[in-house]
Amino acid sequence: MSDTNGEWTMTAVRTGAQRLCADPSLAGPGRPGLVTNYTGILPNLDSTVDGAVRAGVPLVALFGPEHGVRGTVQAGFSEHEAIDPGSGLPVYDTYLKSGADLDALLDESTVDTLLYDLQDIGTRFYTYVWTMFDVMVSAARTGKRFVVLDRPNPVGGAVTEGPWLVPAFASFVGRVPIPIRHGLTVGELARFLNADAVPAAAGRPVELDVIAMDGWRRELYAAQTGQPWVMPSVNMPTPDSALAYPGTGLFEGTNLSEGRGTTRPFELIGAPYVDDRFLPAVRALGLPGVAFRDVWFAPTFHKYAGETVRGVQVHVTDPDRFQPVRTAVGMIGVLRREYPDAFGWRVAESGAESLGHRHFVDLLWGSDELRHAVDAGVDPLTLVPAVSAPADWAGDHLLYS
Repeated sequence: MSDTNGEWTMTAVRTGAQRLCADPSLAGPGRPGLVTNYTGILPNLDSTVDGAVRAGVPLVALFGPEHGVRGTVQAGFSEHEAIDPGSGLPVYDTYLKSGADLDALLDESTVDTLLYDLQDIGTRFYTYVWTMFDVMVSAARTGKRFVVLDRPNPVGGAVTEGPWLVPAFASFVGRVPIPIRHGLTVGELARFLNADAVPAAAGRPVELDVIAMDGWRRELYAAQTGQPWVMPSVNMPTPDSALAYPGTGLFEGTNLSEGRGTTRPFELIGAPYVDDRFLPAVRALGLPGVAFRDVWFAPTFHKYAGETVRGVQVHVTDPDRFQPVRTAVGMIGVLRREYPDAFGWRVAESGAESLGHRHFVDLLWGSDELRHAVDAGVDPLTLVPAVSAPADWAGDHLLYS
């Protein structure tokens, strides 16, 4: 992982998008469309759209996920422009579309192949993979091919963390049972989903191809791949944010700020009621690979916008030892114990999130077990499964060692 000076070694990873632009025949025959956004980039920072068009891939349409093709809007929204100004291609908005609506969208586009190039961050409740799943299901129903241009999992692929989703708690932040930190690339996840989940939803698997990467290994983090970092969404600015997110994303289901509206979302956690008890109590947990700093911050939007709140900043000191899910659950347990009358859970609103009036943490965790245990005073760390390897549950679908 590192050389004798403690610096991370770099590996020249070649993505599926790079391979496609070098050999456009990998797209196969027909009329391809591309599911992408601004994270679909090449090492020279040109977009995959531009690179594919220059290479002669005959794209006929673009499809945008949450945040839109250009990523200009916040979580829970998408862009609505009909034409991409750079390529002149028509843009179809897939966000929150599924079933017959998405089938009709794909048919309207006249594509017969869907290429997929979005940068996932390896967390079940990050919605890009569920855009992928929904489009795979519609592609299977409408007889279209699906081709994944594979990209690195920026939080590594050596470890799986957290509980599996219980089907009764399925939503757009988790369609089917997988762990919170799944440890797969999007190509591997597509292979896993196509084995059972896609046929269960569509009546048959999709015709699937994965344009695999060259040079990626499971132990690599984003900073070691040689690929440029482009924030995958407006509140995921750095690789450090991505490392923390499989755990601190759970704070979206609480009444604490998860740092949205600051420059370090998912690293800054706080609330107006937090005081000097929180830092020593969290440090006393002895969590591996992480350190905590006492902080005050004032979010510019979202929870507590314009208010000064107190909390901690999560500093990852050793990504190989750091367990984000365990870390966040330990923090939640401390908050419930130290601030029993102030700590609370957020109820998801219908509308922009389309999650219904349910406790959001239940959808993120994948069941109501965490919420009930915390409210009952049970140590929530007892609910966190031991870390495991992706090969333990997705072995036949893995593409990389």
